[in-house]
Amino acid sequence: MLINCVTYQEGRKLADIPIAEISDYVLRKDRFVWVALRDASDEELQTMQEEFGLHELAVEDARHGYQRPKIEEYGDSLFAVIHTVELTNGELNIGELNIFVGENYVLSVRNRCQQNFLGVRQRCEREPHLLKHGSSFVFYALIDAIVDRYFPVVEALEAELEMIEEQIFTKGSERANIQRLYQLKRKIMVIKHAVTPLMEACGKLFGGRVPAMCVNTQEYFRDVYDHLYRVNTSIETIRDTISTAIQVNLSMVAIDESEVNKRLAAWAAIFAVATAFAGIWGMNFKAMPELEWRYGYPMALAVMCGVCGYLYYRFRKTGWL
Repeated sequence: MLINCVTYQEGRKLADIPIAEISDYVLRKDRFVWVALRDASDEELQTMQEEFGLHELAVEDARHGYQRPKIEEYGDSLFAVIHTVELTNGELNIGELNIFVGENYVLSVRNRCQQNFLGVRQRCEREPHLLKHGSSFVFYALIDAIVDRYFPVVEALEAELEMIEEQIFTKGSERANIQRLYQLKRKIMVIKHAVTPLMEACGKLFGGRVPAMCVNTQEYFRDVYDHLYRVNTSIETIRDTISTAIQVNLSMVAIDESEVNKRLAAWAAIFAVATAFAGIWGMNFKAMPELEWRYGYPMALAVMCGVCGYLYYRFRKTGWL
């Protein structure tokens, strides 16, 4: 679905133009065209390929979707795949923004993404002195908007991790904590798969050999790279904390199991002594002196109870019972 199709000159909006006239405006070097699509159909992508002269491999990636984040060069144009991350009711929704960038055009196609980018267009139009840079600044603004949306998601996951950490030492919550920690770890990995490849790709847009259209906007892409580096550092910190929390939780489980084993061992020792006495006095040999003694039975019970009581006292004193 078409969202916008606008042409700009010297950083200022000229007019909304029909799709059929895009190719005419693209040929004019003093202007650039910015088109935004949402969940584009194959027919719409085919039309855009014809109007902008897009590379067929880039269009194929945009058509199929589910690509790894990347920025690729096709002659004098760029094609970028960027993942959008949205947190809805505790679940991550992963979308995709495909951006085609030429010397005087920008085509953005967002898929499976609920958030829009109207704020990006408004920001650019409020800063005509920056929009004069043309398509490269729009390219930066779109990437920057997506990267900025990573921060609230990471902060929400950090808060969730803190809540889980508070429950680690709550007795009886070990199984639930393990499950929540692994779910959180899965979410973190999803964000990392969106951030790390994009950070590597953005590193090619400043310093050294950069695409010709990005030469005048290198500092902006370096700023995006810094933001991605901060997000990636936070992700690594959360991953390390999750691993530590899992180890602590497993240690708590092991400690609880050890306590149970100690109790079982203590009771087993007590009953083993009683069983040993009963086994000895229960052999009923004729020459056993206790058989003919009047007080033999009460004495045997007293000895067994006394020894078991002493063992109970010692185990209780050492904390096993």
